[in-house]
Amino acid sequence: MGTSWTLLCYGPSNLRLTPVQSAVQARLDALVAELSHWEPASLLCRFNGLGAGQGLDLPPDFATVIEAALQVASASAGAFDPCMGALVQRWGFGPPGQPQAQARAPLQAWRELRWDPPRRHLLQPGGLMLDFSAIAKGHAVDCISALLIELGLPHHLVEIGGELRGQGLKPEGQPWWVDVEPPAADCDLPALRIALHQLAVASSGDYRRFRIDAQGRRLSHTLDPRTGRPVAHELALVSVLHESAMWADAWSTALMVLGPTQGLALAESRGLAARLVLREAGGWRQLLSTGLRDLLEDEA
Repeated sequence: MGTSWTLLCYGPSNLRLTPVQSAVQARLDALVAELSHWEPASLLCRFNGLGAGQGLDLPPDFATVIEAALQVASASAGAFDPCMGALVQRWGFGPPGQPQAQARAPLQAWRELRWDPPRRHLLQPGGLMLDFSAIAKGHAVDCISALLIELGLPHHLVEIGGELRGQGLKPEGQPWWVDVEPPAADCDLPALRIALHQLAVASSGDYRRFRIDAQGRRLSHTLDPRTGRPVAHELALVSVLHESAMWADAWSTALMVLGPTQGLALAESRGLAARLVLREAGGWRQLLSTGLRDLLEDEA
């Protein structure tokens, strides 16, 4: 998926790490083979290459991700769209060398997909390119956490591409405390320190992946599916806490696209625990949803 993974866990003194690492890597390899747009042979890329009217019967992981993606797309009025592959490539943020000769980049492309949940069948309307980069890493975090529990390792912290999930406790009885990375070195807002206890956090922002165009404008890698262009508002970072890293991943992207006012309104309407950090002329400002305020009060 074009990123790295990290795992911290506590287990018995005789725990053999090599079998654990092998099991984790095998699970990740299987997810990449289905969901990665970085791998030309993946099932996702195979779907992208189908002709109009052709479809695939999806395995469980792929079906879980597309179902969640379409739900977030609908709930956010299209601020989240799993069919952004062609647009991402055209703005220069996708994997290099990916073929797109037959790809189309319509606005609100997700509305063209035909998804049949009972049959787990997804139909290609013709030329659409799926891109799960805003949800697949979160799903992978959830999958690895579930795998570790199956392996008898319920006390762990999993990180993939900056998305994290903490499960269980450390030996001293403390949860997994993490600080959310600030969007810039000069950000003077207090650090968001959270306890990941059966909880995940995912962030979306414009501070890691961006480029400067010929006119000197900063272009965020986060594209607005409703306009087909990089987002252009004062939001620099959105972090969402959720029981599922997959849902936190998708919601953080949707809120980032919507901007501070609409994003906070959606977070409130959905009961999301979210922090929105704004880059303004006079400095930095943050907005906290009611869900996050309540969560921080419970931790205090």
